[in-house]
Amino acid sequence: MYTLPLVAPEGLSANGSTGASTRTAERALDLLRQLPPTFTYTQARQAGLSHRGLYGLRGAGIVEPLGRGLYRRVDAVLTDPTLTEVAVRAPLATLCLTSALVEHDLSDAIPTAPHLALPRGSRFPSTTGPVTWHAFAAETFELGRIRRRVDSQLQLGLYNAERTIVDTFRLRHLTGSDEAYEALRRWLSRRGSQPSTLLTMAGHFPRTLPSIRHALEVLL
Repeated sequence: MYTLPLVAPEGLSANGSTGASTRTAERALDLLRQLPPTFTYTQARQAGLSHRGLYGLRGAGIVEPLGRGLYRRVDAVLTDPTLTEVAVRAPLATLCLTSALVEHDLSDAIPTAPHLALPRGSRFPSTTGPVTWHAFAAETFELGRIRRRVDSQLQLGLYNAERTIVDTFRLRHLTGSDEAYEALRRWLSRRGSQPSTLLTMAGHFPRTLPSIRHALEVLL
């Protein structure tokens, strides 16, 4: 919930009178409360917030820009501005490879940029922060895809542990064999891990299945 500023934010005054300014500010804040914590310029306009009202809220420090045409309420918890921006601009984007391994505690690596996948043929959106984009085949894109929360209302795709391990072996020319084997070793050490579920996932990627089988033979 917001506390109305004592003075109407710059740009919200309709005719210079205190009463009109306050009513205009109240309306802008009411409209803002109807928007998600992170929203686009288009969403703001569709909600009835004028260009002038939005920039008045920005000038008052009530909202701040995250990227081109993207804003957030300053009271909203922001864990990762890049992932928040991606979740808005590309709802199908899915954390993959090293970034997904880290999410599942299967790697201690610190990627310089998040690894995200979109179906092959999709346009990779421009983002303020760096992103390493990957194009995955559309027919297998949803396999093992789950969701993880970015903020109170936004979610982002994330491949489950089995799919991520398979992808790491499948694309080990990008990630390196050491990372693939270390992730598999960690996964196997966990209670409840079933090699059969990993082999089932690998079965959807026939060219990768032999390397997964061989790795399991070495590590088990």
